[in-house]
Amino acid sequence: LREVERQRLLVQWNATTKAYPRHKCIHELFERQAAQTPEAVAVRHEGRELSYGELNKRANQLAGYLRKRGVGPEVLVGICLPRSVEMIVGLLGILKAGGAYVPLDPAYPKQRLEYMLGDTGARLLVTEEGMRGGLPEHGASVVSIDGEREEIGRESEEDVESEVSGDNLAYVIYTSGSTGKPKGVMVRHSSLVNFIEMAKIEYGLKPEDRLLQFASISFDAAAEEIYTCLTLGATLVLRTDAMLYSVPVFFDSCRELGITALDLPTSYWHELTRSLASQAQQLPESIRLVIIGGEKALPERLSAWHKSVPGHVRLMQGYGPTEVTVVATIDDISTPDMVGPANREVPIGRPIGNAQTFILDKNLQPVPIGVAGELHVSGDGLARGYLNRPEATAEKFIPNPFSEEPGARLYRTGDKVRYLPDGRIEFLGRIDRQVKIRGFRIELEEIEIVLSRYPAVQDAAVAARQNGHDDKRLVAYLVADSAEGAFLSDLRHFLRDQLPEYMVPSAFVMLDSMPMTPSGKVNRDALPEPSNNHHEIDTAYVAPRTGIEQTITGVWREVFDVEKLSTHSNFFDLGGHSLSLVRVCSKLREVMNIEISMIDMFRYPTISSLAKFLSQKESELPRSQHIHDRVEKQREAFMRRKQMSGRV
Repeated sequence: LREVERQRLLVQWNATTKAYPRHKCIHELFERQAAQTPEAVAVRHEGRELSYGELNKRANQLAGYLRKRGVGPEVLVGICLPRSVEMIVGLLGILKAGGAYVPLDPAYPKQRLEYMLGDTGARLLVTEEGMRGGLPEHGASVVSIDGEREEIGRESEEDVESEVSGDNLAYVIYTSGSTGKPKGVMVRHSSLVNFIEMAKIEYGLKPEDRLLQFASISFDAAAEEIYTCLTLGATLVLRTDAMLYSVPVFFDSCRELGITALDLPTSYWHELTRSLASQAQQLPESIRLVIIGGEKALPERLSAWHKSVPGHVRLMQGYGPTEVTVVATIDDISTPDMVGPANREVPIGRPIGNAQTFILDKNLQPVPIGVAGELHVSGDGLARGYLNRPEATAEKFIPNPFSEEPGARLYRTGDKVRYLPDGRIEFLGRIDRQVKIRGFRIELEEIEIVLSRYPAVQDAAVAARQNGHDDKRLVAYLVADSAEGAFLSDLRHFLRDQLPEYMVPSAFVMLDSMPMTPSGKVNRDALPEPSNNHHEIDTAYVAPRTGIEQTITGVWREVFDVEKLSTHSNFFDLGGHSLSLVRVCSKLREVMNIEISMIDMFRYPTISSLAKFLSQKESELPRSQHIHDRVEKQREAFMRRKQMSGRV
């Protein structure tokens, strides 16, 4: 590198120093806002609201109660609550007591929750009565936020003195681990405060905004949504599951709620953009800001967005692994001229305040502009490390050779990137086997290790494969003693007992032996593409018989990109997830002109059971609205259009 370019890469493009209250804690910023605007609405959920003053008082009472139960600085407290006002009270209460929260997703398998509680050694678990039955065996004392409401309500409503500082932990969030077990990332208050203060500036959020809280608290995107909003005086609106029934329902709900800002997984934004472009949907007029992140934005989706959405709507993209506290780089991609050529990858931007980015080769030397290297991040956002994993911490958090500050570190992201001439960063892929699917970060080794524990499996490999809808799916390749009977069904149950749903492969390919390299390792490049004739080992093929079964089968074939489906095929065993649920429900509504919800799909997950349900539902409609008639008319119209196009 020439000295001029080296200075640009290491110094000029990393001149990000900005002032922020580094010694403050995140709940202190909320307390300050509550004192300024006590009457403003802080949080809203299903028609229920709490003002800033009310939310602060309730969180103070819980904090006082937790303090008496031994919570203080560096004490880890589990929290397992559904999305609700109580969830927000619980988070703030733990922080105000001085503790660090460990979010536990109620949808996770019991074995995974049990491991997380055991790994953290959590003294207390904040939950509610209705969730006790779904919790695993654990050694923590339970604080029931509704069952102990009277005792909590007797505590003081005044702010709590907890002796916690910016160097203390705010939360520990678990991510997928390559050793077969998830690992907890330890994030300090000062790192969170820095990000929140920088995010408010970058996004241009205002006190009059109404921001939709979308993410599970088990993912750090929720911290972005919750704390940027509640330290600013804006209103946090908690989404409901019903909002995700379809894209039109989502947009209608945003209109009714007066949402002005959305913070979405990129995968869901892709789905919204698809609908905006193909179904004549319109973004609600109230929305002025959309923030996306979690995986790379597709150029074709961004191009469709620019054609479908008014220019005044601001679109921001954030990038950052959990280890750098939510986001390390941000880019404004609101208009085509901010992005560049439509066929180029969408940039992930420049570092936020008090973060530095370095693109290095394997010798930790900076690479020239335009040359690919591994992204390393330093600055105030770096996590403390991994809980109870000193070796993993030492491997990923390394000394910073470009800093004279004692103890300065770099985080090795594992992401392959390059600098563009204007200083923005372009994401190119991974240098290891970690993948992102629908925004979820997955270490493929973790799934392989769990698969290998199943008694009949001799060898296993897992890969992420692209399907026909801009989605990735997990494919498991197995060498097994036997693949007869209920093997596949039993294996799926085994996996679901230990892994979150998003880590369970959607396709299984049986092999006589694994392809190997000359050095004796699995030759992953030689693993075959799964057939799009989806043959289920333990399910006999039954062809669709009725018109409704044929219609449902056609929609599923398109969504799952498969050619052959049995009427006994299960939506979720095919790899169905929240986004494909939205897609299927929307397409079935469009074809059948009948209301169908995601709950219906959960209740009737096979083609045959769903067809029976819809047949029963249509019998309640006037004859003119019957599905068979509408489907036949649409088929005839399609054939006429096809004949006309052939003549032309």
